[in-house]
Amino acid sequence: MEFSIEKFNSIKNEAEEFYNKIEPVYCPYFSEKINFNNKGWEHLIFKHWNKARIIEDQYARLRHIKLAPEIIKNSKTLQGVLTANKFERVKKKNGKWQQLLKTTTYYEFIAVMESHNSKVRVKIIVKQIEGGDKFFFSIIPYWGKDKKGDRIIHSGDLETD
Repeated sequence: MEFSIEKFNSIKNEAEEFYNKIEPVYCPYFSEKINFNNKGWEHLIFKHWNKARIIEDQYARLRHIKLAPEIIKNSKTLQGVLTANKFERVKKKNGKWQQLLKTTTYYEFIAVMESHNSKVRVKIIVKQIEGGDKFFFSIIPYWGKDKKGDRIIHSGDLETD
């Protein structure tokens, strides 16, 4: 993917401005609203806590972020679900962060949408941490296929995909 730092910064600034204005979106599959919070934005920029994604990965996600609310708003069918016990960073009442083992569920919605004058396959991940609301977690364009031609939904760890 060819792009310049200037183009990346422009896309990132535009995406961040758009993301910060997204109100909770009603999802027909869940019959409830999905939040777009800071955890989702951080996941687009960081692969792990405090470890940024490579610029090409950020660029691929951020240039399609405007599709996320639309896909959630129109999703009536779930394509995948993964539930696991994961250590999650949770902010305590005293303001300090703590790692707690929580049941975490990832919901996957897939769509083929028009973006930047071409069709793009996009996967949206909605995450729910035990005891919390569902929230947008990731947008993944252009996922791969294995040797048999079957789609690879995730690398084995949706937390880093």
